[in-house]
Amino acid sequence: MSVLDRLEFYLMHFMPYPDVVPGRPQGQWVDIPNTHFDPEKGHKLYKEYLDELVLGDELGYDALVVNEHHSTFYSLMPSCSVIAGALIARTRQARICVFGTPITLTYPHRLAEEYAMLDVMSGGRLECAFPLGTGMEYWVNPLNPTNARERFRESMDVLMQAWTQPGPTRFDGEFYHYKYLNPFPLPYQKPHPKIYVVGSGGEDTVQYAAEKGYGYSQVFTPIAAQLKSFESYRSTAVKHGHTPDSESIIISAIPYVAETEAKAIEEARDHILFYFKNLLRTNDQMNTPPGYMPVDRLRRRLEAGVFQSSEITWEALTSIYRTVLGTPDQVAEHIAFWCEQAQSSRIIVHLHTGDMPHWKAVKNITLFAEEVIPRLRRKMSPELKAAE
Repeated sequence: MSVLDRLEFYLMHFMPYPDVVPGRPQGQWVDIPNTHFDPEKGHKLYKEYLDELVLGDELGYDALVVNEHHSTFYSLMPSCSVIAGALIARTRQARICVFGTPITLTYPHRLAEEYAMLDVMSGGRLECAFPLGTGMEYWVNPLNPTNARERFRESMDVLMQAWTQPGPTRFDGEFYHYKYLNPFPLPYQKPHPKIYVVGSGGEDTVQYAAEKGYGYSQVFTPIAAQLKSFESYRSTAVKHGHTPDSESIIISAIPYVAETEAKAIEEARDHILFYFKNLLRTNDQMNTPPGYMPVDRLRRRLEAGVFQSSEITWEALTSIYRTVLGTPDQVAEHIAFWCEQAQSSRIIVHLHTGDMPHWKAVKNITLFAEEVIPRLRRKMSPELKAAE
């Protein structure tokens, strides 16, 4: 069976605050004065962004994805559970994906309860992904970055015990001690919602996800590096007795659909550049607090320097990331190629990017659903088409 026979489309939103403060080499993270936030502007943006995601449910996207960041213009979601709850109340079909709260930034039993609530409220529509959290999160939360990875693994052990063992149970670890681990409620899905680990290509994260049998999703890193990580994930999963399939890997893309390629470039190019040059960009100090990552990996990241310079070019973005601006046929062909290349049937599409205005996001979300997805569905194998 081809991966194109099982395609599912995840509509993700970053919910950025686009009125950035110019001239900041460290980007819009951590130490930027919060007096720049305008609550009236924020109110308007929350309404538009939620409407865009609800539109995705109405148009038939398989899933809606929200995530969490702190002290940054990059995202107005310091709590993805709050946004997920708002979406559950306004949607009926799409899965709600919390991709997600860094479990090290909260108490794991509390997150187990919050996510169980969301799963029950949605009638079993929840999917969960667990990130370590960017280095920037460890500047604004009172946690030691040197033991973040150990804390992450122990926190996941707490959460999984809470979801899979009848309580109350006891847990005694290095960071957490529970005499009564007894979350109430428990998830609607049994034994628990689908779980992914989100990473940026670190071998330790890839190995962890594979060993545990969790899915894996990688954030914005060059395609070649992602494909290498996916190979490592699959081989490691098999060694540990798991059978990874096309749903085990989630890839991401930034498409923009318009009547012509020239129109798509005209309408979207500057917004995507704005995202990479202003919202995503940070510097070495903010991105890698002392002890946050192993020295050898830190050295490789610094040598790569992908997001360390403001001189990001359009040519570089479109050559090493999954970015396509064009007609429905052009976008569909790129999506099909990327999914087959990664052997992934689940793709996150970022259809609002950077400082894109609401009308363009609505246009992009609508055209992708009505013009691109049907083209990709037509690529299904003849046997499945006949069965339908």
